Amino acid sequence: MTILARVPPGRAGRLWLRRRLEVTRRGVDVLQRQLRILVREHDRLASVAERTRRAWESACADADMWALRACMSDGRRALWPSPPADVTVRWEETMGLRHPAAATCRPAGDPPPMACSAALAEARRAARTALQAAVDHAVAREAERRAARRIAVIRQRIRALEDRWLPRLTAAIKEIDLALEEAERADAARLRRAGRAGLGPSGDRAGTEAPGHGPS
Repeated sequence: MTILARVPPGRAGRLWLRRRLEVTRRGVDVLQRQLRILVREHDRLASVAERTRRAWESACADADMWALRACMSDGRRALWPSPPADVTVRWEETMGLRHPAAATCRPAGDPPPMACSAALAEARRAARTALQAAVDHAVAREAERRAARRIAVIRQRIRALEDRWLPRLTAAIKEIDLALEEAERADAARLRRAGRAGLGPSGDRAGTEAPGHGPS
């Protein structure tokens, strides 16, 4: 079913289609503005994700080094697993895109106090730093992915409007314009024929009276 089947006939339909065309064009403009803003935001988030990735890798290397030193000085039994940490994520919204913006990581409480070497203390510190770096990178990477998905959706909507709806509406308006022009030409031709034949608009001959209505 074409779009013409869903609009009023005649001039009312043409007005309806023109309004619909204008609304669609404004919608494309709004989506394009959103797209430009989100592309800039995605670039920023990608930069943050790359920076946090490097920081995470560096923190992991530092934690591995201190873990090895602690193992050499205190033995492997000193490197017991810690309980799970608590992570709190703060969310933001940009042009309809909800994404994680930052996170705080609260490691579990310290283990029972015991004599330990400086290497073991540094290993604990380095492990917590690496954990926070991992959380920071996860937040940045997820925000970047969400922005990329949102950009893809907006681009798809713009393509649908530009490649499908705008051409359909434009073609429908042209079709109605042609139909109205043909109807106007037909009316004008009928009036010219009526004038040449001396008939009025109703088809009665001018200057005559309809049968049965003569003077009494």
